[in-house]
Amino acid sequence: MAADFNDPGVIDPTEAAMLVDQYELTMADSYLRRGMNDEAAFELFVRNLPPNREWLLAAGLGPTLRLIEDLRFDRRALDYLASLDRFGDELVDYLAGFRFSGDIDAIPEGTICYAGEPLLRVTAPRVEAQILETLLLNQIGFQTLVATKAARVVLAAGDGAPGAGGNVVDFSPRRDHGADAAVKVARSAALAGCGGTSNMLAAMLYGLRPVGTMAHSYVLSFADEEAAFRAFVEDHPRPTILLVDTYDTLDGVRNAIAVSEAEGVRLAGIRLDSGDLDALSRGARELLDAAGLRDAQIAASGDLEEDHICRLVAAGAPIDLWGVGTELGTSRDAPALGVVYKLVADRSGERWRRVGKRSEAKATIGGRKQVWRRYRDREMAGDVIARLDEDVEGEPLLVPAVRGGERVLDESLEQVRERSRIQLGALPSRLRSFPAPDDVEPYPVELSPELAAAPGAGV
Repeated sequence: MAADFNDPGVIDPTEAAMLVDQYELTMADSYLRRGMNDEAAFELFVRNLPPNREWLLAAGLGPTLRLIEDLRFDRRALDYLASLDRFGDELVDYLAGFRFSGDIDAIPEGTICYAGEPLLRVTAPRVEAQILETLLLNQIGFQTLVATKAARVVLAAGDGAPGAGGNVVDFSPRRDHGADAAVKVARSAALAGCGGTSNMLAAMLYGLRPVGTMAHSYVLSFADEEAAFRAFVEDHPRPTILLVDTYDTLDGVRNAIAVSEAEGVRLAGIRLDSGDLDALSRGARELLDAAGLRDAQIAASGDLEEDHICRLVAAGAPIDLWGVGTELGTSRDAPALGVVYKLVADRSGERWRRVGKRSEAKATIGGRKQVWRRYRDREMAGDVIARLDEDVEGEPLLVPAVRGGERVLDESLEQVRERSRIQLGALPSRLRSFPAPDDVEPYPVELSPELAAAPGAGV
C-alpha cells in the first residue's frame, strides 16, 4: 500500500490497532489455530535506567488507556491483512470483532519509579494482551522518558524546590520527532510541572497555557530593532516579552525599554536566546531595574538542559523563566528507554502458571507482581517488588486502571500534575541534584524473599 504523505502524523485512535509489530499477529494467528487464548498476564518494565538517570517519572497511561478503549480493526486494516496471504481467516474474523476485554493494573502517572518495577500489568485473553505490546511500549516508554527529563529540568529551575516548574516552558515541537511526539512531549512536560508550551495544538488538546511572542525573523523583517518592537507592541498592546538578542543584547534591552515607555505598554519582560546568559541576565536586570521595571521578567532559552540551568541558578543569575526545547523534547542525553513487555504468567482453568525467561542477561522473573514503597519522614525510603499475593509493608504502587475492558482510573491532568509535585518532593535529596555525583547512593529497590528465590532473580 502506498504511503499517505498527507498523514499529519498524530496517531488516530481509529487506526491505533494497527500499531503492532507483525510478530504479534503471527503469534496471535497461531494461538487461535491451537486454541491457546486462555487468560495470560504480561508486565511492562524498564530493564535498566538509562545513563544520567537515577529514577523515572511514569507518564502516558491516561492517553494510552483511551487508545486501548477505542481499539478497532476497521475494514481498511482487515482488507490489508487479508491481502497479505499470511494470516488465516480465523484471525481476520477475530480481529473484525476485536475489543479489549481484560484488566490493566498500573503505576499511576506522576509516580516516581525505578528499573525492574512493573509499570503496568495486562491480564487478558492471550491474543488481546499480545496485540497491545507495541502500542504500550511505544506510548508509555516515550512519555515516561520525556516526563523524566522534564521533571529534572523542573527541579533544576526551582533550585531543588519541588513543584517550582511553573517557570519552565516547553519550547520543543520544532525539534521533536514527529507531530504525535510533539503533542505527547507537551503533555508529559506539563505533567512533570512545566508551566506552558509553545505548541498550540497541544495547548488546545490538553488545556495547556500557550506561550510565545516573536522570533528573530520578526525583528529582521523591519529596518531596525526599535521599529520591530514598536510595531509589535502596537499590534499587541498588552504586557509582552520582547526578544532582545537579534543584534547587541544589552542594546536590545535598552530598545525594549524605550519602546515600552514611548508606547505606554508595560514590558512584561525580555528573552535572551544566546550568549553568556549569566552575564547578560545580570546586565539586563540592571537596565530594567534602573528604568523602574523591577517586575519585568527575564526569560532564557537556547539549548538549555538541567545541568546548565543548575549552574546558572547556583551562580545567582537573575533569570525568571526558562524555555527548554531540543533537550527536553528529545531527552538528548538519554534518548531511549529500555522498556520491555513480557509474559509472566498464564492459566488454564483456575490455576496460574508462572513463566519467565532464563536467557543470559535477559532473564525475567515469572509471576504477577506488586511494588511496595516505604517512606520515612515523608521521604521515599525504599521499594520492594513482591509476588502479587504477598503482604508487604508499605504503599502498593500498582492500582486498578481497567476492569473488564472498562476504564476505572480516569484522572485529570491537574490530578496527575499534583501527584508529580508531591512525588518529586518526596525524592531523597541526593537524587535531586544535577549532575548527580558518580558515587551517588542509588535508591534501594529490593526483591521480596519469595521473589528473590525465583529463577532469573537478580539478573
